[in-house]
Amino acid sequence: MISTIPGDLLGVLRSARHVVVLTGAGFSAESGVPTFREAQTGLWARFRPEELATPEAFARHPREVWDWYAWRRVLVAKARPHAGHRALVELARRVPTLTLITQNVDGLHQRSGCREVIELHGNLTRVRCAGTCGTSPLPESPDTLPPPCPCCGQPLRPDVVWFGESLPADALAQAWQAAGACDLLFSIGTSTLVYPAAALPEVALDAGASVVEVNPDETPLSRRATWCLRGKAASVLPLLLERTWAQEKGKPLQSDDD
Repeated sequence: MISTIPGDLLGVLRSARHVVVLTGAGFSAESGVPTFREAQTGLWARFRPEELATPEAFARHPREVWDWYAWRRVLVAKARPHAGHRALVELARRVPTLTLITQNVDGLHQRSGCREVIELHGNLTRVRCAGTCGTSPLPESPDTLPPPCPCCGQPLRPDVVWFGESLPADALAQAWQAAGACDLLFSIGTSTLVYPAAALPEVALDAGASVVEVNPDETPLSRRATWCLRGKAASVLPLLLERTWAQEKGKPLQSDDD
């Protein structure tokens, strides 16, 4: 666990007007949600994710793909938001503007109390028509799997971005605009290897913002990040908030500058 926070970061966070937070798979992994590739266990160990998470796979084997996502929904339902999720809810109360962008599809940010979340890769708990009808509520006890779209009869599919598909244009545009307009961006639990999401910290840096990486491991972003906090979100974020706003109350702080 990280025990010190850079003193200059405390001042930047306290005075920030617009904070952007980008979260990746590592953030949800702390709640027990398997990462995309870790979900290949048990019955599904014989498959590669690329063999299931594509439009072509769904067209060839719709029931198999549907069952894999149904199994993943059960795993996600058992997970609970951790202290890092709750810290972001508190941070949203502390700063004038917070834009939360996630690559995760588990809905844990919303379950923790975050009101507005830009979902770059969709949401596992939603389904949408394989045609053009859009999203639809997840049927509780469908007679057939995959269930048919109530509007056109085509099969419903998970409302997630599959290999070979583009990210939702509106979500990506909102994320890009926020990254270019913020004064501080956090990249948390993401490898910064998957584009275009991995470019968002670069957009912020190029626009003059500061960037904080929160990750136990080094990533391609580490060399350019303004600060790198080595640790997990559930430990680092509550400590960061405590140290930042404790200073306002005149409480002693520990920092790397002490």
